[in-house]
Amino acid sequence: MGALDGKIAVITGAGGRIGRATTAAFHREGATVIGMDIDAGPTACDRFVAIDLADEPAVATAFETIGAEFGGIDVLFSNAGVALAEDANVLDTGLAVWERTLRSNLTSMFLANKHGIPQILARGGGAVVNTASLLGSMGSAIPGISYSASKGAVIALTADIAVEFARRGLRANSISPGPVETPLFTDHADDAGRRRRLVHVPTGRFTRAEEVAESVVFLASDRASHITGVDLKIDGGMAIAYVTPEG
Repeated sequence: MGALDGKIAVITGAGGRIGRATTAAFHREGATVIGMDIDAGPTACDRFVAIDLADEPAVATAFETIGAEFGGIDVLFSNAGVALAEDANVLDTGLAVWERTLRSNLTSMFLANKHGIPQILARGGGAVVNTASLLGSMGSAIPGISYSASKGAVIALTADIAVEFARRGLRANSISPGPVETPLFTDHADDAGRRRRLVHVPTGRFTRAEEVAESVVFLASDRASHITGVDLKIDGGMAIAYVTPEG
């Protein structure tokens, strides 16, 4: 018996590496998965909705349609977001980059929660998991400022939701991965950039997308029945490290 047997789950950002890994993990645990992303792309979702998640009418319609067909949802994994190459420090980042990042990382999260939560309440409660980042609660000399600001806001957004709906059967938690083996680091960072990050990770490696997915499975399941308002760091100990091991 799977941890998510019979659950109806929505995953935003379903076309990305973490989204695909979480879809596979949810399926293994018995969930039906509805994926949402800006582009269709290759996914294994049971249903896929190509959508701009910062477009409120489109998001509202998508969740209303899901609610009419499935009677609501049990799990929302709000995972869509961007990290733009042009996102620099506070002095050099242009307003267009700032606004595009907040639209993709925060406005889309707000709208997915706004229109997804009523569908969870319609099924008597369930779980929200929002993707933040270690950079939402730590400073970094490797910018960008827009990404960090948006992810800090996601943590605050999730905490408010957790408190507001705690007595209505809804749990809300955020996850804060450290550096993950995604194209941002595997394809777009040179060796020096990778080393500069890895020196702070006690385990000496980046997090795998599958490890993020397993954490989301736990938070989405009844095994985490009294866990709400937590920001779970998935970072190999990076957030608590002062000096890391040699070798």
